[in-house]
Order: sequence, then structure tokens, then C-alpha cells
Amino acid sequence: MPIAVYVLGLSVFALGTSEFMLSGILQPLARDLEVSIPQAGLLVSAFAIGMVVGAPVLAAATLRLPRRTTLITLLGLFGLGQVAGAVAPTYGVLFASRVVSALACAGFWAVGAAVAISLVPVTARARAMAVMVGGLSIANIAGVPAGALLGQHAGWRAAFWAVAGLAAIGLVGVIAVVPRTAVPTGDDRPQLRRELTIYKDKQVWLALTATALNGAAVFALFSYLSPLLTDTAGLAESWVPTVLALFGVGALIGTFIGGRIADAHLFGTLFVGISASTVVLAVLALTAHNPIAAVALSLMLGVTAFTTAPALNARMFNVANAAPTLAGATTTAAFNIGNTLGPWLGGLVIGAHWGYPAVAWTGAALAAAAVAVTGIAFRLHRSDDHRSRLVASSAGVTTAKSAPAERR
Repeated sequence: MPIAVYVLGLSVFALGTSEFMLSGILQPLARDLEVSIPQAGLLVSAFAIGMVVGAPVLAAATLRLPRRTTLITLLGLFGLGQVAGAVAPTYGVLFASRVVSALACAGFWAVGAAVAISLVPVTARARAMAVMVGGLSIANIAGVPAGALLGQHAGWRAAFWAVAGLAAIGLVGVIAVVPRTAVPTGDDRPQLRRELTIYKDKQVWLALTATALNGAAVFALFSYLSPLLTDTAGLAESWVPTVLALFGVGALIGTFIGGRIADAHLFGTLFVGISASTVVLAVLALTAHNPIAAVALSLMLGVTAFTTAPALNARMFNVANAAPTLAGATTTAAFNIGNTLGPWLGGLVIGAHWGYPAVAWTGAALAAAAVAVTGIAFRLHRSDDHRSRLVASSAGVTTAKSAPAERR
């Protein structure tokens, strides 16, 4: 695996820490800014909305720019967004800073994924994406719990300053290691109209939907994991960083497993991983008042959710192979449609006074829907393969029959 792929994964560590750390500082942030927990949870959705909008827009806008230059610019803008969040005087300013940071994060994800894919052979795509997704996993192991500790002992703003520092380190790495690439010219130059043709493919939309539903299932719960642990399971607030770290350990394990098996068993990885998430969320809903069960299932959810991540990424690049930049952007947008939908639905459930266990039921229902969509995609995939074999067989028979005539 090229070193540049690992540097991109390191940069994603900074991005992922910013995206996920609110789950660990939700309560002190809400108290300081005098907003409700569901309102604070909308900051997660704000980041996700910025990712949804930013991924395709920035991918299209930078299509003909040098990718290395684009990565440097976007990572710098992301760092500035973290500084703005750290000094935000009001909830509204913090909300805006999250959207700006997310736009930069989305563009970096889309272009970075395309760069990572371009540096490895087709048979190593899932492993390359596992390295990048691994940055998110390590963010959950180290970055998010560290942010929670900072939020509890140094104030939630310290977490934003820390992420700004991580972004600066990532920026140095990208400048030093990611190779310069010339902008393609002639027939090879990227064309937005040509790349947009991927959206005519039903498999692209099915992959997008499955990715969004899977993300929504996980984030419906993860965004409110901290209050679930304290208010429902009865754990002290000091336990939250530890449980978040366990989720991150599970995510790293899942990413490693998914990266190893997804290239050879893509649909099998998707079915098993998403189905397992459905079961884990349902069991958590039933046992949320038991602190031991809540902690153990948080670890298991990290494993099941992130086992599917390399497969979901690789699937999108496979079905949208003709448009690698927009494929990366579409995957990023899909994940973050889920990251927007999940916290919003979770907030509705909490606002309806159904309790935090109902958020886990919501996640289980979304995961079950993702399994169903994956089943449809698999059936269509098998049908397409069957038709391709029939065409190839028919062509072979025709050629064999016509050969004697040609010889005559």
C-alpha cells in the first residue's frame, strides 16, 4: 500500500475526530450554549448536511484541478473552520462553522478517495478504502474519547482547538507525501457531463440508498449514545470517553475485517455486517437499562457498522468505475445523508418523549431497510451477470457456427 494512502488516512483521522466528537461533548456544549440536547444534536446533522452538499459540488468544481492542490486547499479550509468553531460566541455561529468545515471535509473525502483508488490496483480497492476508513476508526478510538475528556476538563472549545492542530499535522503530511499529478488533457481529461452519466445506473442509486440507510442506522444511536449511557444505563458521565473508545476499538476491528474480506466477498460482507448491526441495535433497545449490556453492545456496534464500510465504498467505485471522482463524492454524500437522517430521526424520537431506547429501535429499523435494499441490488447484480453470460455464450456459438462458412 503506497505511503500516500496512509497519509490520507491520517488526515481522515482529523476529519473524523471533528465529525464524531460532538457525541462526547454534547452535554457540556448544550449547557454552555443554553440549548437542548436535540438542538445540540442538530450540529451533527449540520456537519452531515455540509458533507452531502459539499461532496458532489466540490468534486465537480475541482474536477480539472490538480488533486494534490485541491487536497491542500480543502484541508487548510477545514482547519480554519475548526478555529472558527473554537471561538464561536453563539450556537448560530458554531452551526455555521460546522457547515463550512463539513464542506471542506466533503471535498477532501471525495478527492482523497479518488486519489487512494488511483494509487492501487482494482483488486486492492477495498483495502485502500479500509485504510482511509481506518482513519475514522482511530478517530473513534483516540480522537473522540480525547475530545470528550477535553470537553469535561478543559471545556468543549479545547476539543475544537485540538482538531485544528491535527488538521495542521495532516496538511504537512499531504504536502510532503501525496504525489503531484498533472491535470489530464485530451481525451483523458475529466468531463463532468461524462461522469454524470453514472447516475443513469440503477445500481448506483441502490448503492447510495444502502449506504445512506446504514449510516442513518448507526448515527441515529451514536449521536445520542452519551445521554443514553448516563440517563438510561445509569453510568456516570466520566464513563462516556471509555465507552466511545470501545466503540472506536470495535470500529477498527470491523474495518480490518471488512478490508480483508470485502474484495473477495463483497455482497457477503454487506449482508452479514448490516444484518448484524440490525440485531445489535435491537438487542441494545431491549437491554439499554443494563450498563454492562450497553457497554458491550456499543463495542459490538462499532465492529458490525465498520465491517461494511470498505465494502460500501468499494461497491460504489465498482458500479461507477467510469467516474472515480464523482463515485467518491457520491459515497461521501450517501454516508452523510445517513448521518443527517439518523440524528434528525433520533431527535424526533427523543422529542416525542419515547426515551433513548427508542432511538436504538429506530436504528434497527433503518438497518433492516438497508439489508432489504442490498438484497435488491444483489438480485439485480446476479441478473446482470446472467444476461452477460448469455450474451457471451451466444456470441461464442455464433462465431463457432460462422467459422466454417468463413473458411469456405
